Amino acid sequence: MGGAVSAGEDNDELIDNLKEAHYIRSDLVEQAFRAIDRADYYLEEFRDNAYKDLAWRHGNIHLSAPCIYSEVMEALDLQPGLSFLNLGSGTGYLSTMVGLIIGPFGVNHGVELHADVIEYAYQKLDTFIKTCDSFDKFEFCEPSFVVGNCLEITPESRQYDRVYCGAGVQKEHENYMKNMLKIGGILVLPLEEKLTKITRTGYNIWETKKIIAVSFAPLAQPKNRDNGKSKAIPLPTLEVRTLQDLSRITIRHTLKQIENFEKVKNYNLIKNAPKFKRRRVHRRCLDSVMLTNKHLFVNRMVPHPMDDNNNCNEMAEYRQEEEEEEEEEEEREHCDLKPEPLVNLLREKILSLPLPDPLKMYLLYYREK
Repeated sequence: MGGAVSAGEDNDELIDNLKEAHYIRSDLVEQAFRAIDRADYYLEEFRDNAYKDLAWRHGNIHLSAPCIYSEVMEALDLQPGLSFLNLGSGTGYLSTMVGLIIGPFGVNHGVELHADVIEYAYQKLDTFIKTCDSFDKFEFCEPSFVVGNCLEITPESRQYDRVYCGAGVQKEHENYMKNMLKIGGILVLPLEEKLTKITRTGYNIWETKKIIAVSFAPLAQPKNRDNGKSKAIPLPTLEVRTLQDLSRITIRHTLKQIENFEKVKNYNLIKNAPKFKRRRVHRRCLDSVMLTNKHLFVNRMVPHPMDDNNNCNEMAEYRQEEEEEEEEEEEREHCDLKPEPLVNLLREKILSLPLPDPLKMYLLYYREK
């Protein structure tokens, strides 16, 4: 499934193409897509295909096409602080993008059928946290994954604000999926060959919207054990954050606010700086004649035969000169506002704090660069 937009040379160009085709329509979704390079979730030998609008599979590892992920992210209508459940979480690519939007006080859980894929997802998550430049630009909700079949989740499990299923759902399992939603929640899933958005507006009230035609592999059916019953899968534990972790979140949030305030302040100083322009003098060739009566002297301009042409030429030169000066001034302003070399300001601020080095590294999530 895919091929709806042209391939990109890099991640940003792929996102530009998705925006142009109106698959990405909101700023939050665009920022999340740009923050995470899709190629980082490919095996090294397949990275050349990462920016094509195509699904990719290698063994148990699978990524949906970018246009599908775009529609899913837009349909989920994500906001900070929401709880999210990803059924068939795969490489963790989608869960990581969701984590950038729901923030540190959200809940980000995933269920994946294959243990080797969860191991791969945690490797990619660790690489993102430790090495990706985007990590420090967001407040992140780290995803947690468990191994199991999503059709074997224990019935008494909690409900979520947002749920996505990444495999084709048979009609008989639709109600099972719906019951994972809180009232007001949104479920996005492939149902009867259509990517479908279901909103729970009341205890037994649902609104359904078909988004686009899709083709997904069907959900794997549970396998019965020796006792004839399927194995119940517990969802990830909902952990309460420690005071130490909350302090790290708060300190980083405060430093980012200070950083943003300083950026706005510096921009306004440049923008509102006094502008000095050369004083322009418009000269005209004049002849003076003295007209006299008893008490009055008058200067009068007497035009030359070619005076009209001279005036037109002078006015054209004057306007051209004025336009050139305005262009020069705009170029100077543009130079003043050019972005400085990329510096991780949050990291610089943390390193400048009067704290022991181990505590600084904790605030940096032990990121070396």
